[in-house]
Amino acid sequence: MCGIAGILSDSIDLRGEREAIWRISRSLRMRGPDAAGEYVKRNVALLHRRLAVIDVERGAQPMRFGNYIIVYNGELYNTDEIRQELLHSGYRFETSCDTEVVLKAYHKWREKSPEKMNGIFAFAVYDEQENSLFLCRDRIGVKPLYYSFVGGTFAFSSRMESLLYVKGVKPVCNEEGLNEIFMLGPAKTIGKTVFRDIRELPPAAYLTVKNGAVSVKEYWKLTAAEFEENALQAQEHTHFLVRDAIQRQLVSDVPLCTFLSGGLDSSIISKVAADTYADRGETLHTYSVDYVDNDKYFQQSLFQPNKDSDYINLISDYIGSEHHNVVLSNSAVAEALIDAAIARNSPGFTDVDSSLLLFCKEVKRNFTVALSGECADEIFGGYPWYHRTEILFEETFPWSRTTDVRRSILRDGFLKNGEEYLHSAYLDTVKKTDVLPTDSPLEKRMREMFVLNLNWFMQTLLVRKDVMSMESSLEVRVPFCDWRIVEYAYNMPWSIKAYDGREKGILRKAFENELPEVITWRKKSPYPKTFNPVYLQEVCKMVDFVLSDKSSPLAEMLNVDAVRHLMQHPDSLTEPWYGQLMRAPQVLAYILQIYVWMRKYKVEIAN
Repeated sequence: MCGIAGILSDSIDLRGEREAIWRISRSLRMRGPDAAGEYVKRNVALLHRRLAVIDVERGAQPMRFGNYIIVYNGELYNTDEIRQELLHSGYRFETSCDTEVVLKAYHKWREKSPEKMNGIFAFAVYDEQENSLFLCRDRIGVKPLYYSFVGGTFAFSSRMESLLYVKGVKPVCNEEGLNEIFMLGPAKTIGKTVFRDIRELPPAAYLTVKNGAVSVKEYWKLTAAEFEENALQAQEHTHFLVRDAIQRQLVSDVPLCTFLSGGLDSSIISKVAADTYADRGETLHTYSVDYVDNDKYFQQSLFQPNKDSDYINLISDYIGSEHHNVVLSNSAVAEALIDAAIARNSPGFTDVDSSLLLFCKEVKRNFTVALSGECADEIFGGYPWYHRTEILFEETFPWSRTTDVRRSILRDGFLKNGEEYLHSAYLDTVKKTDVLPTDSPLEKRMREMFVLNLNWFMQTLLVRKDVMSMESSLEVRVPFCDWRIVEYAYNMPWSIKAYDGREKGILRKAFENELPEVITWRKKSPYPKTFNPVYLQEVCKMVDFVLSDKSSPLAEMLNVDAVRHLMQHPDSLTEPWYGQLMRAPQVLAYILQIYVWMRKYKVEIAN
């Protein structure tokens, strides 16, 4: 994986903007510590930071072919198929890296080229002859791409921070951005960011810049179709797609490992990977994360019924992996909230972010690539809200059902239209869900839930995984985000998907003969969080400082008395702020991250 950025401007001579270009490139250094490259002319600059994974010696970027120059971030999992098709069309290749395949695929098929690709990617191609740019993101949105268009200057980057070094782009947060933070966060609306001047290129979309005009178009979307297989065929088809996706993603010229939580999803990935490694006479390395004294303080709940640590050694022994358990200091997790917010360039997923950041840094000591089990829950119905009938049909986001907690920490009258903003975001998503006339009310709702989870909850997790891993210069691949699996699961009837009434039932059934029964049918447990009171104590100390800073814009937004009450009575918060895990310690950590973000980027609040 890499970091990419670029500028196209008719009003600025970029040859005289060396300091800005250097700052942009430097802001991407952790995404690509192995090499840096640039293409700079009067009106265009393309920048690349490389994390070398495939064809380490010859994959330098920017890469040229004819009039086209590309900067590319990602991994293509059907490289060989596309290369063969291009060879038959007369193309020749100088490297074995996927960058050259993407570049020549674009040369042949132009804007149709992304439809050929199976992978995780964000790339930009500059056409010297037309003086135009083409930008594109993968279907699911695993790899990020942000852009700005201010004063006739177009810029793009893998990170929002990079764009703040472009002339004319300001760190302004308006009411829309504040609603994104306080009413939706840590989720966000696809296409939007917390900065007024910065946008996100949506997943499955491409963007063109030509003659001073910017155009964004969708090249793929989920479409409802009749499901023509029975339960047994669905089981076999699911097994094939998942196994094929995992095996495709095991290709690497540098050391590769897997994350292993002891849950179903990571166990499937690790089992397939371990078998593949064993066939080569090699041993797979697996990694898990935990916290100091977590056994002592663990609290069972509906959302977290048991500890991962009870199952990790069982599955590791079963697949024969060499396992590494990373145990994090609770104080370090609290301190890393600051680094995590800066890495994300926005308030984030609190200790779910900071712990992953520390975890990835440990994994990076020995490995450059890892496979992780994200996104199976969203597409195979793994979360409790898929199965709790009392909330399934509520007209709101199921992971953030009310704004009561959010309102409780805000001053009266702040963001008066916040609830309207939130509900509009929900309705816009539901309205775009493609359904069949023959869908029952349950099937229709399950399609809506699928899209809600794909476009919101899953995007939050993907941003988290990309940012925290790449900040550690670690590439993390997510096999369950293979678009073929997503498309197939979308049209699978709920009665088959929830086999035996279980969350991810069809996935369990598909792999039940390859895993221990206790792993296959274990009740879902989310990413492990810390229950140690030391973490809360450390967060409270930092939030106390935040509340004492009257110069921060945050001082005019918060109900200080309510925040202090939460610090003193954390058990008073009975419903999560977001998802399954964001309770009082995480709400307080979120306030801290908002403060850090505002201070770091000198955020201006627009009226």
